[in-house]
Amino acid sequence: MTRLTRAGLLLAGTIAALLTTAAPAAAHGADAPNGSDYRTEVTAVTPADGQLRVRVVEAGARLELTNTGSEPVEVIGYSGEPYLRVGPDGVFENTRSPATYLNRTIAGDTVLPAEVDPAAAPNWRRVDDGPTARWHDQRTLWREAGPPAQVRAAPDREHRVRDWVVPLRAADGPREIRGTLDWVPPPDAYAWWVVVTLGALAVGAAGLLPAASRPGRRVLAGLGGLLICGGLAAVLLTVGRVRDAGADGVGAVLAGLLTGPVWPLLAGLAALAAGGWVIAGTAPRRTAVPVAGATLRPTATAAGARLPHGDFALAMVGACLALFAGVTNAAVFGRSVPPVPWPATAARLLVVVVMVAGAGALAAAVLRLHAAGRAARPAPAATAVDAARD
Repeated sequence: MTRLTRAGLLLAGTIAALLTTAAPAAAHGADAPNGSDYRTEVTAVTPADGQLRVRVVEAGARLELTNTGSEPVEVIGYSGEPYLRVGPDGVFENTRSPATYLNRTIAGDTVLPAEVDPAAAPNWRRVDDGPTARWHDQRTLWREAGPPAQVRAAPDREHRVRDWVVPLRAADGPREIRGTLDWVPPPDAYAWWVVVTLGALAVGAAGLLPAASRPGRRVLAGLGGLLICGGLAAVLLTVGRVRDAGADGVGAVLAGLLTGPVWPLLAGLAALAAGGWVIAGTAPRRTAVPVAGATLRPTATAAGARLPHGDFALAMVGACLALFAGVTNAAVFGRSVPPVPWPATAARLLVVVVMVAGAGALAAAVLRLHAAGRAARPAPAATAVDAARD
C-alpha cells in the first residue's frame, strides 16, 4: 500500500468519524435564515458610546450588542421592561420579560409562561459569561406573512419599510440603537440556475472522451482541479456563514467551523483532498527500464494508470459537494441579502462554482465509469449458427 493510498484511507476514516459524531449545533441560532429580502442596518447608537458596539448578524435576523465598559447596559423590552443586561459580569435575561421568550425564535411565536409580568421587578438569570448578547428583535424585522403595501405596489424597486429604535438604559441615562429596515428586490433565481445547468453540462460532457486517450487522461486531472476550486468555494461559503453569525478573529472562526455548518465544511474539505489525490495520481511518473547493451533508460508511466478508482472517487465526492455545499446554499440565488459578510453577487458566484464543480464532476465521472464498464465486458461467444456459416 502506497503512502498516498494510506493517507487517503486515513482522511476518509477521519471524515467518516466526524460525520458520525458531529453535533448538529450551530454557531448561530437554530432558526438562522438562508437569506432574506429585507435588509436590516444599524445606523447609530445615541448618544454615541465607544464602549458599546452594535451590529446586525445572521442576514439581519439578530442584533448583536457588545459592552466593553465597566458598567452594565440594559436592553428594554416591548412593554418598557428590562429585558437583557449586558456587562462585564456577563449577559443576563429577565425571566419576567415577555421579550425573553418572544425573541427566542425569529417568528416570535413562543408561548409565554405564567411567570411573565413586565410590571414586576426583574428576575435576572445568567445566560452567558461574556460581554456580548445576540437576540431576535421584533422591532427590526418584518414579521407579516406578506410584504408591505408599497412593496406589493412596486416589487421591482427598493423600499424603506421603516426606521426602528431599540431603547437601552445605561448607568448615566437612556440610550437608543437606531436603524433601518429596507425591502431589496430579489434576483432572478432562474437565470442563476441556467448558469449552473449549462456549466455542469459542459463539464459533464468532458466525460464522453475516451478515458484511455490522451485527452481523456487529461480530463481526469482537470476534474481534480475543478474539485479543488469547488472545495475552496465551499470552505469560503462556510467561513462566510460563520463570520455572518458574529464570529470575530481566527479562534472564534475556527470554533464556529467546528460547531457550525459541519456538512458543507466537510464536503469542501473532501473535495480538496480528492482533487489533490487525483491530480497527484494522474501526474506522469518517470521510471527506469533496462535497455540491452545500455544503461537504464527513464520512461513515463501513463497518466491515470495508478488511479483505477479515480472516477469513482470523483463521482462520490462530486455528489457530496453538490448536495451538501451547493444545494444547501442555493437559496442565495433567490435572496437579495445572503448570510455572508460579502456582496450578494460574490456569494452567488461561489455557489455556482460549488454546484458546477460537484455536479459536473459527478456527471463526467459517471460517463467515464459507464464507458469503462462497457469496454470491460467480454465479447459474446460465437453461436452454433455462426460456426456453421464459417
